[in-house]
Amino acid sequence: MYPFIRLAKESWKFRNAGPLGVGETHVSHHVCWPWDLDLWAELNNGRTLTIYDLGRIPMAQRAGLIGVMREKGWGLTIAGSSVRYRRRVRMMQRIEMRSRVVCWDNRFVYLEQSMWTRNGDCASHALFRSAVTRETGIVPPEDVIAAMGLAIPSPEIPQWIRAWIDAEATRPWPPMQDALPETTRLPA
Repeated sequence: MYPFIRLAKESWKFRNAGPLGVGETHVSHHVCWPWDLDLWAELNNGRTLTIYDLGRIPMAQRAGLIGVMREKGWGLTIAGSSVRYRRRVRMMQRIEMRSRVVCWDNRFVYLEQSMWTRNGDCASHALFRSAVTRETGIVPPEDVIAAMGLAIPSPEIPQWIRAWIDAEATRPWPPMQDALPETTRLPA
């Protein structure tokens, strides 16, 4: 189940936090609860993605995005992600999460998040491609920035994010069409 109560707690906790500018880091603290575990008694990889929401939503709130989205009737979606897992997070272990907007292009905003253990080890690092949406599709980031009352260009896209964007552009869609025999494919 989605951690609605935890998200409400984070939103409440940061409701009066200072505004967050582009590129500034939102820091939050979380606990790995028993229901976050996998069969090996560590933070489940899918749950890791969900817990990253607990940093992204308050970050967007502090940046002023949530208010603009409510006013305009816009939504927010994740359009891609890449996660690097390096250290186990065990039950009841506390982690520090760091979340920030890195840059944007003509369609997507690129965010990075990381989880850190008390001893200073990075447990995981994630890159997310996010989009603000409306009924007609994606809202261009420059329109979102303008709606937030800002007039700033995107920071330069770092080479490692550019490489990921380029790799995603070569990825076939729909995927795995060659993996099924012709007779088992669903009709168009």
